[in-house]
Amino acid sequence: MHSNVVIICDGAFPKTEYPRYLIRTADFIICCDGALKKFLRNSTAIFGRKRLPDMVIGDMDSISPADRKRYSDIIVQVDEQEHNDLTKAFRWVMENLKDVCNIYILGATGQREDHTIGNMSLLMEYARTYDLEGMGIGVEMISDYGSMFAVTDTFEMDCGTGRKVSIISPDNTLRIKSQGLEWPTDEVVFDNWWKATLNRASQDNVRLEFSHRSIALIILD
Repeated sequence: MHSNVVIICDGAFPKTEYPRYLIRTADFIICCDGALKKFLRNSTAIFGRKRLPDMVIGDMDSISPADRKRYSDIIVQVDEQEHNDLTKAFRWVMENLKDVCNIYILGATGQREDHTIGNMSLLMEYARTYDLEGMGIGVEMISDYGSMFAVTDTFEMDCGTGRKVSIISPDNTLRIKSQGLEWPTDEVVFDNWWKATLNRASQDNVRLEFSHRSIALIILD
């Protein structure tokens, strides 16, 4: 069983307990190639012993020839450069782990702003490319500071009163009617990323009603 899969990218390795708990309890752990050294440095603190990931995926440009040989039995090398290592890992999961229920992406933010923005937008790309909801697969990007996930249509979430909520969409034709947010989003035109950020839940349950099926990124603190 590979119900909970963790993909670790080469950004800021998590220091707080919740993302480390996700690593510790994962059924399958994948490191993008640049994240392998960070994982190995932190594995004892997380597991109480040294541990290897189950798989290392990427173009292997960040791994020495010696380590490629040492860990050859868990390496999947993908040389094409059209997609980044996160997408290569995500695609491998979708093609090979048929019983996956949750994919948690860690280490995808921090250190480089361009990588952070690119990885955040990839959540929307995956939601647009795959019928994740229909497949019953949850995908969430977790950092030490919050979590984010993509949605493609009207949905409700129990997030708790006072929780910070930001909404980002690349679709300037999309309108989102909100219930349960301190500042309603009904009139927001999504023509730039900041337009519906820095909001806050005014009740435990938040409902976002899409004018049409599209993509949006939800960021919670």
